[in-house]
Amino acid sequence: MAKVYATGRRKTAIAKVWLEVGQGELTINGKTLNEWLGGHEALKMRVKQPLSVSKQLESVNIVAQTLGGGYSAQADALRHGISRALVRYDENFKAILKPYGLLTRDSRSVERKKPGKKKARKSTQFSKR
Repeated sequence: MAKVYATGRRKTAIAKVWLEVGQGELTINGKTLNEWLGGHEALKMRVKQPLSVSKQLESVNIVAQTLGGGYSAQADALRHGISRALVRYDENFKAILKPYGLLTRDSRSVERKKPGKKKARKSTQFSKR
């Protein structure tokens, strides 16, 4: 089977994911998962979650490019992209991944700053007199 492509997003981070049949190798930005995320074990587990839920850890290779945001948002974008790629690879994975919320794009992002405010909602201190 040919490569399957999908895109994952979270905040301002984008992950481009290519999935193909293989031995379970993960390459992100030309690095392995351990090189890319270092000691962030919780984030590594989040990235691998779609693969472990669908029992594809040892049967597919993933090559990904991430850009924008921070490493946490990039990891979540990668998780979303892997989930979408798995569904394109085999439609039966949709029923497995959907109950875990892996196919839903987390739409929360930073609220814009409003004029006259210090931040998005923080105001200057109110003075009665």
